[in-house]
Amino acid sequence: MDIAGYRKTVLATTDRVQIILMLFEGVLNHLRIAKRKMENRDIMSKGVHISKATLIVTELSNVLDMEKGGEIASNLRNLYNFVLQRLLQANANNDINAIEDAEKVIDTLREGWKEMMKEVRQNVKVGV
Repeated sequence: MDIAGYRKTVLATTDRVQIILMLFEGVLNHLRIAKRKMENRDIMSKGVHISKATLIVTELSNVLDMEKGGEIASNLRNLYNFVLQRLLQANANNDINAIEDAEKVIDTLREGWKEMMKEVRQNVKVGV
């Protein structure tokens, strides 16, 4: 592969990483809103935002390539399943701690993706 092809591949990867980051941001945004709605006893709105977060996490889990991703994909699936379980608990029992548990996992994953994004962009700049 020539350098132009390589850069095209890196840029396409950057776009995918950016999309994943945006999805993590969406989950975190819905979880923060759900927490506020729960604190304000707006149960219907809380449920709407937990459902939206659940849909995003479910999609993140569904698109994992378990064959190519190996152990990393398996670990991500386990983390997503944990988040989904905590969101179910939060919604069913108005459990703010469960939302906070889900937030911590998603935020940690988001930070890891941010670092990956920095590395990809750095590689593009230096022409690796």
